[in-house]
Amino acid sequence: MSDKPEMVRLAPPDTLDMPIGEAMFTQRAIRRLDPGRPISDEQLRTILDAGSKAPNGANLQPGRFLVVRDRERIRKFGALYHEAWWAKRRDEYGWSSKADIPEGSPYRMPALLADEMVDAPAVILAFSLPSGVAASSTFPAVQNILLAARALGIGSVLTTLHPDVMDRVYAMFGVPPEMVFHCCIPLGHPRGRFGPTARYPTSHTTSWDDWGSRPPWE
Repeated sequence: MSDKPEMVRLAPPDTLDMPIGEAMFTQRAIRRLDPGRPISDEQLRTILDAGSKAPNGANLQPGRFLVVRDRERIRKFGALYHEAWWAKRRDEYGWSSKADIPEGSPYRMPALLADEMVDAPAVILAFSLPSGVAASSTFPAVQNILLAARALGIGSVLTTLHPDVMDRVYAMFGVPPEMVFHCCIPLGHPRGRFGPTARYPTSHTTSWDDWGSRPPWE
C-alpha cells in the first residue's frame, strides 16, 4: 500500500440524505448489535468514503482502515476484545468479572460490548501511517465514519484495545508493525434505538475568553 494512487473527488452519495443536525443530535454509542442483519459492501464503501473526506493535516491522509467481515475472524477478534476490555478494568479497578462491577456503575452498559463483539456484523480497525499528524488526522475520519453509519441507520461505537492483546491483533490480520493503532469501530444495526442523548449543558463545559469564565448563554 505504499504506492500512491491518483486522488479522486467524490460527490455525496444519495443514501446520505439525513440532515447533519439529525445525525449529530441522535447519534449515540450503540453496543447491542443485531447479528442477523448484515451490512452491505456498498454501505461500508459509503461509510469509508465519508471517512476519507474528513480534514487532515497537509492532506497527508495518514489514516488506514482495516474492515473485518469474515465471521470466523470476527469471532477470534471478539475473543481478544473481551480479554482487552477486562484487562483495562483489571488495571483500573481490579475487576475480573461482571460481579465485580458496582451497581450503578457507568461500565455496566459498556461491559455488554465485551460479550457482543464476537457477533458484530462488521468491525473497522483504525490505524495510521507513522507521522506527526497521525492521531489528529485520523480521528476526524473516525467521526465521519460514525456519522455516516448513523445516517445509514447503522449503529457504531468508538472503542479501544489493551497492550495485552495488540501483538496478537497485529499478527491475526498481518498488520505491519510500523502502523499506529487508534481505535476499533464495531458496526451493526441496533437492537434498540438511536438518541436523543442526555449530555451536560455546554455552558458547563465551555469557558469564554478566560478559563472558568462562562459563555454568554449560561
